[in-house]
Amino acid sequence: MRLLPLLTVLIFALIACSPKHQPAQAERHYQLTGKILALNPKDQTATVDAAAIPNFMEAMSMEYPIESKAEFNTLHVGDRIKATVDMRDDGYDLSNVQKQK
Repeated sequence: MRLLPLLTVLIFALIACSPKHQPAQAERHYQLTGKILALNPKDQTATVDAAAIPNFMEAMSMEYPIESKAEFNTLHVGDRIKATVDMRDDGYDLSNVQKQK
């Protein structure tokens, strides 16, 4: 007879301690400026030596996917660019890629 109340308490404790499903965060956008170091047409990625992005990341060289094939095809190694880093829970990419003089 005492087993039923004990099992009930145990079940409620397990439910209360189970991981909660977190809602997806909204997409975030950051302005990037940098220089193209390498291009990978197979993966449609660009390695960019980027300046620091305030409140996001330090200056660093990093590979970025570029979603737009048209934008990717205009780029060359050595180009200075300005772009938007689009951050999502499932990854990131560059959009609005523009060459700078």
